[in-house]
Amino acid sequence: MANSGIQLLGFFMSLLGIAGLIIGTILPQWKMSAYIGDNIITAVAMYQGLWMSCAFQSTGQLQCKIYDSILQLDSSLQATRALMIVGIIVSIAGLGVACMGMKCTTCGGNNKLRKSRVAMTGGIILLVGGLCAIVACSWFAHNVIRAFYNPYTPVNTKFEFGAAIFIAWGGSLLDVLGGAMLAASCTQKKQVAKYPSMASSRTGPPSSTKEYV
Repeated sequence: MANSGIQLLGFFMSLLGIAGLIIGTILPQWKMSAYIGDNIITAVAMYQGLWMSCAFQSTGQLQCKIYDSILQLDSSLQATRALMIVGIIVSIAGLGVACMGMKCTTCGGNNKLRKSRVAMTGGIILLVGGLCAIVACSWFAHNVIRAFYNPYTPVNTKFEFGAAIFIAWGGSLLDVLGGAMLAASCTQKKQVAKYPSMASSRTGPPSSTKEYV
């Protein structure tokens, strides 16, 4: 029997996860300039995201510039963009499907077995969307780590993780957990007994024979 409490918890976790994915995708703080070396200049902090690069000055002024051409971007950044967008779209679609199959909604009639299967399908779709976002964040993080430890990378162009990638990671994790809860809430079909019970088998039809004296 599907537990409506688990379904509601999975739904709200997935909803928060999708919000985290959208916020993390929009923010430009996917990687920030790392202050290492002898000559440390902290007057300007550089941020780079999926859509723009920003410079934050010590005076509090923030200047951002949107990337001019997609073709000029690195292939890994383009792939991260695509995976994040796919993850968000698939997660929203899965949340809509799961909403129609939840016990607290009236969509789909009163067939509990069919509604639970719809909720399970929505949970699986949410899992796929969350996994796409996890792959995108992990790929981007791998490239940042590889460039940071590359000895040929100039010191003033090295970056470390920003706040946005952690928000996206958290959103994808909530998305996966919520989808797993919805996928695990499928109602098992009741098994019908194939053989009659012993009580009914012992009770035979009434005898039609009459005794005569």
